[in-house]
Amino acid sequence: MKSLLGEEHSFIIESDDDEEDPTHGDAGAADEDGGSSSDSSSCATPRARGSDGSHPNSYTNQWPQSYRQSIDILSSVQSPSLSFLGTPTLSRLSNSFLNSSFRGKTPEIISNLVKPLLRPTTSDEQQQQQHEDVHKSSQYLLPSKKPSLQQIPENQKAPAIGHGPSPYQQCSYTQGALNGINVLCGVGILSTPYAIKQGGWVGLVILVVFAVLAWYTGVLLRHCLDSTEGLQTYPDIGHAAFGTYGRIAISIILYVELYACCIEYLILESDNLSKLFPNVHISIGGLTLNSHVFFAILTTLIVMPTTWLRDLTCLSYISAGGVVATILLVICLFWIGVVDDVGFENKGSMLNLPGIPIAIGLYGYCYSGHGVFPNIYSSLKNRNQFPSIMFTCIGLSTVLYAAAAVMGYKMFGESTESQFTLNLPQNLVVSKIAIWATVANPITKYALTITPLAMSLEELLPRSQQKYSNIILLRSALVISTLIVALSVPFFALVMALIGSLLAMLVTYILPCACFLAILKTQVAWYQVVVCSFIIVVGVTCACVGTYSSISGIIQNY
Repeated sequence: MKSLLGEEHSFIIESDDDEEDPTHGDAGAADEDGGSSSDSSSCATPRARGSDGSHPNSYTNQWPQSYRQSIDILSSVQSPSLSFLGTPTLSRLSNSFLNSSFRGKTPEIISNLVKPLLRPTTSDEQQQQQHEDVHKSSQYLLPSKKPSLQQIPENQKAPAIGHGPSPYQQCSYTQGALNGINVLCGVGILSTPYAIKQGGWVGLVILVVFAVLAWYTGVLLRHCLDSTEGLQTYPDIGHAAFGTYGRIAISIILYVELYACCIEYLILESDNLSKLFPNVHISIGGLTLNSHVFFAILTTLIVMPTTWLRDLTCLSYISAGGVVATILLVICLFWIGVVDDVGFENKGSMLNLPGIPIAIGLYGYCYSGHGVFPNIYSSLKNRNQFPSIMFTCIGLSTVLYAAAAVMGYKMFGESTESQFTLNLPQNLVVSKIAIWATVANPITKYALTITPLAMSLEELLPRSQQKYSNIILLRSALVISTLIVALSVPFFALVMALIGSLLAMLVTYILPCACFLAILKTQVAWYQVVVCSFIIVVGVTCACVGTYSSISGIIQNY
């Protein structure tokens, strides 16, 4: 049997109950039998060994092992063996506090604890379920400690199962597009009118350029995943490109981005709730907490217990309504401008050069979904549809961003605040609908956003410390730390611009090109090198200028 690298090497899938069962899901074996487990790219390159010489499947055995599962539930990506906080890999290695809770249960029971949000509805669903049952605990191929298949007599080998997509490949075009839109359409839309105020109408050109480059770098991530068998996530790509240090560095960047988003959620809640209830305050002894501080603390107390949940399926279902909430915000904005006669009278300036760096950060934040796109790609039944799905996701998101930006700035002009919800007339019912829709979504997404970081830290705990009480303390400390930062830097637009300038530029533009050139350096054409180099230069320039301006703005506000 040939391995995924095309070399003579044997692998056996080891399930949690130590039963031997050969797999048919890897692309190499499927190709030998005349089938394929996925639709590979027409530009697919030969499979290669990782840059550090390790077998690609060893990527899933290195930190962070929980990335795939935690990001899947964050983005509602299909993950058939997903048992949140108790994944097969973490359970096997005793790196999850639910290990004790799930001990003795079969993989089928564990996998049924959390159902995927977007369930495929294909005619061969029963056959697919049989495939899942056979491979329920075998999404990660580990080097076998048992005899190779060549050494097992033919009459003792498990019967072959019919060819089909691997258990992860179950999402249709529509499901993949909805998952992508749900990732992109977030709180970034609130600051798009403010971005026009900062940079002028020319800033919309920056938005469109960022959208095109984000689509291109998303396709580059697809080629990176196709280059080597076993790659499924962004950290895996970093490992293949730059070895273990690349994996760790990219993982840290992705987790810091999620952590910063949680800070933004608290600032957002504080700003909008204090607009609804401006007179709320509380006095403790000689200390008086104004409405902003009070609602930030209140939101923290509300979301903290949700981070302790073992099953976040309910939150995943609710948070998927982010697309609906974003569309509702745009509709409410249009309604207030047209029906409620606020009007679109403001003209604004064509170019405001001093504010361009802040605008760059705000627009960059809008396309910070590349940490999830590899998961979406590896979940597709037809992977050739990924470029089209990316185009749909980014295209629709850009239309929503541009619509909110134009209407918001035309309505409020130079008085536009960091979130256009803060400009909405308080006496209108539609305004209250828009604000409450804005407030509700981050509360459901907070736990989903912070949990990937928490799980990665739990992996680093000694086995003796994998206790439920310790996990609660760790997650509570993370939540409290986001509150402290949010109260220390309560500047929504500037924090968003900092995230967009520093982290989003790295994740969305710089790192995909760098990884692509590093992994496929011997196959890329000269024009691809030129385009990638151009994007890297643009990304680095925007990162430097935007980060400097954002930090300067924060300091000035102090």
